[in-house]
Amino acid sequence: MNRKKIKIILVSFFVAVFFTGFVFVTDKYFEISKNIELFSKVYKEVTFNYVEDIDPAQFMRAGINGMLGSLDPYTIFIDENKKKDYDLLTTGKYGGIGVSIGVRGEKVTIINVFDGYSSQRQGLRVGDVLIEVGGTKIIPDNIDFISSLVKGEPGTTVNLKIQRNGDKDTLSFNLVREVVIVKSLLYADFYPKNSNNVYLKLSNFSRSASDEIRRALKDLRKEKTIKSIVLDLRGNPGGLLDVAVNLCDDFLPKGNLIVTTLGREKTNENKFYSLHKPLIENAKIVVLINGASASASEIVSGALQDHDQAVIVGTKSFGKGLVQTITPLNYNTSIKITTAKYFTPSGRSIQRIDYSKDNKVIAKSDSIVKTSFKTDNKRTVFSGGGINPDTTVKRKKLSEITKALLAKGTFFTFADHYYYAHRKINFNKLNDHTLLNDFKKYLISNKFKYKSKSEKELNQLIANLKNKTVYKNVIGNLNKIKNEMKELHKKAIDSNKKDILDQLKSELASRYKGANGRIEELLKHDNQFQFAVKLTNNKKLYRKLLQVK
Repeated sequence: MNRKKIKIILVSFFVAVFFTGFVFVTDKYFEISKNIELFSKVYKEVTFNYVEDIDPAQFMRAGINGMLGSLDPYTIFIDENKKKDYDLLTTGKYGGIGVSIGVRGEKVTIINVFDGYSSQRQGLRVGDVLIEVGGTKIIPDNIDFISSLVKGEPGTTVNLKIQRNGDKDTLSFNLVREVVIVKSLLYADFYPKNSNNVYLKLSNFSRSASDEIRRALKDLRKEKTIKSIVLDLRGNPGGLLDVAVNLCDDFLPKGNLIVTTLGREKTNENKFYSLHKPLIENAKIVVLINGASASASEIVSGALQDHDQAVIVGTKSFGKGLVQTITPLNYNTSIKITTAKYFTPSGRSIQRIDYSKDNKVIAKSDSIVKTSFKTDNKRTVFSGGGINPDTTVKRKKLSEITKALLAKGTFFTFADHYYYAHRKINFNKLNDHTLLNDFKKYLISNKFKYKSKSEKELNQLIANLKNKTVYKNVIGNLNKIKNEMKELHKKAIDSNKKDILDQLKSELASRYKGANGRIEELLKHDNQFQFAVKLTNNKKLYRKLLQVK
């Protein structure tokens, strides 16, 4: 082949490549342009010509939310009202008075008072009922709006009216807002108290989480030798990727891969490694997880599991293996987009739900396949469906009546009632029998009525058969069973007194001993935590689970 022919072939090849790529890009931009124009025309036509008057802003937001809703639940539009909540996650601080609020017993109530802020210094207490904020009356229906009333620029003031001591006292507080740094680490101390085990309860992975753990461990090791750590990630929904990486850096040997993120393009890959020696060397580590441990919690659990640096205990985690990026938009809004998937050090994705499956919007689906992988010690772990614990320990189930009392906020409201009636009592000397009797009297005075799931189903069955004469005798027998159930329900408190006393004491501990006291009281009866502590004391079993030779 002569040089001229080769030149022609090469030129033809590059021209073909150039124009093929150009046509592909042009087609995509044409489709985008065409559909933006179509969307714009539909929006204008409907807004101007629909039979009823339409709010243009709300109509557009509905369109945006509908569009993003076709992808996955984590890709969302963040409007002006929600932006502060996401800023709080990324900065770890806000302007406020240092309280958290919730609905308890159909009242908007202060459920936590943070140490060191104006709310605590001026005497707000757990259990105080909010009745007015800044002149706005408070009801459970507007609880989402209350946050914006309480928060504000540091240095400004806000007036709160609260009811205390069973609505007997109405008090007014004029509080100065200040910069509140949100704590992610709810508990960090040696527990059991006489042990060398550190218990860390992490609620989320906001900006300060890894720094809080680092400071806590440095302080605690000054007290005595740390031989084991129980890291509690149960109920932790996750947060920032870099915070999870930083936390792993405190526990993993230097140079270990922590996590890999991979975007749409295969070239868009990022690997994160540990850069330092472990903060506490040679300590046994147990990580507690459950079905509500997600995202960053799974990154930490997966990294420690794959490198055989911790035993994972509890139940299977949530299964969120996607990474989001927040991009600012105009008019103080943002968009949070799923931009990557993450993979544990062994290479597994723990994503549970395949949002691309049967989704016509997504051009190319990437199905989730359960595949086996190996840890550093050659233990078998699996992709898909969350992090499987190394040893499954299910949480002790609560009785039906305990769940019903929790749902109504009865333990919380009783704790306030009891505290104001017995403020000088020694919590550690509470008598179980007396406490239970006081609780029964409280239930009677508040006309608490309990119906089990079985009784509700039985009532429905009786109602369905009521007008059918052929079932007359059956209905009579069912009513006898119903009456027997009612008699059993009268004894339900005594039948489940251990569960009920555990809940009562944990709520009372928060009044007498603060937030840490409440957590410590709960840990006394937490079978998953108790197993974790026993595991740290059983060197043979600990090494066996990690297959350490």
